[in-house]
Amino acid sequence: MSTTTLHPGKDGAGVVRRTVLPGGLRVVTETMPTVRSVAVGMWVGIGSRDEAPEHMGATHFLEHLLFKGTPTRDAMEISASIEGIGGEINAFTAKEYTCYYARVLDEDLPVAVDVLADVVTSSLVTEEDVESERGVILEEIAMHDDDPSDVVHEQFSAELYGDSPIGRPILGTVESINALGRDRIGEYYHRYYRPRRTVVSVAGNIRHEEVVELVTRAYERAGALGGAAEFEPPRTSGPGTATRSGVRVLDRPTEQANLVLGTTGLSRTDERRFALGVLNAALGGGMSSRLFQEIREKRGLAYSAYSYTSAYADSGQFGIYVGCLPSKIDDVLKICRDELSRVVAEGLSADEIMRGKGQMRGGLVLGLEDTGSRMSRIGKNELVYDELMSVDEVLARIESVTPDEISEVAGDVLNRPLTLAVIGPYGDKDFSDAVQQ
Repeated sequence: MSTTTLHPGKDGAGVVRRTVLPGGLRVVTETMPTVRSVAVGMWVGIGSRDEAPEHMGATHFLEHLLFKGTPTRDAMEISASIEGIGGEINAFTAKEYTCYYARVLDEDLPVAVDVLADVVTSSLVTEEDVESERGVILEEIAMHDDDPSDVVHEQFSAELYGDSPIGRPILGTVESINALGRDRIGEYYHRYYRPRRTVVSVAGNIRHEEVVELVTRAYERAGALGGAAEFEPPRTSGPGTATRSGVRVLDRPTEQANLVLGTTGLSRTDERRFALGVLNAALGGGMSSRLFQEIREKRGLAYSAYSYTSAYADSGQFGIYVGCLPSKIDDVLKICRDELSRVVAEGLSADEIMRGKGQMRGGLVLGLEDTGSRMSRIGKNELVYDELMSVDEVLARIESVTPDEISEVAGDVLNRPLTLAVIGPYGDKDFSDAVQQ
């Protein structure tokens, strides 16, 4: 067992420490002595992009199943253990990881650690639970499919990455969920839910030594510790990162058209990610952004218009989303293309850069005001990055972004082949001109 201080903090607050337990299980904590709550997360380095075709949807399926019961608790006891002390417990699945988390009073930290460790290490994954939860997941897919603003992002990823794991939906499909049986899901669980793939992150009014003791005790009870203290390194590549340009139109009789126009972005460790972040904030990150002003404020063509970035281990996305009347889509697409071209040719103004930096700085700091966000930051960082940058270091890197760096990243990313996804009442309308460079 080895312990390292990742960040010394200031005046006893913000100290981040890491201990690696036998088997490679990592425990990272951040002290927040002025609060009375604690957030606990158990991060497993397995996501939907790790699924073979026969396991499509299994990662998210497991997220549901792990709350159904263990040898010591049934589903009711799992939820009641946390909610009965005024806490909350939940989980989410992403492309490259899954997280199970709870937020409780600081005095109830032992309960949160014990319940989450029990769920993650000792799920029964019974045939009965698989069949019961299959129906719940199919309902979730149906609910998702009824929201075109969600579906259009999924369609964009599918068109951008093609039929590859990173381009497939996290939830799976109706066909893949119906094809998953208990044996296949159980095998997936026991193969990937191992200590070397797991990070336990805790933030709040805690002592690191106590957290390590609680985690060690819980994992030893489950027989889940042992072996050399080696952990899985951050993911650097994975299956299915090929990209392509194209158009995908989903014909639906909707009252509003939904579109995403974009391309591949930067990986999460690319040094240019800060410049792309400033560019994104200025271009479509808020009500003062260029796209919002041009599309909504000046012309009234849409209610919602924004740009975004997503980053993975070896790839990323840059996209523009707009929801508008179906009759306005050609005008909207022209504005989007014109603004992308203008940024590449002219860059951003000094005022736009200042606002973009301010938005990024404020979003970072204001987003770290509670124990849950702090827990997520250190847990995700430990799982997918090589090092932990302090908040001050990140703020300094944002502030240091230069106009030349923004122009360089715009010239690269925004000149890449474009992909367009559209949902609306368009029949066989041809949108190919919208992605022509």
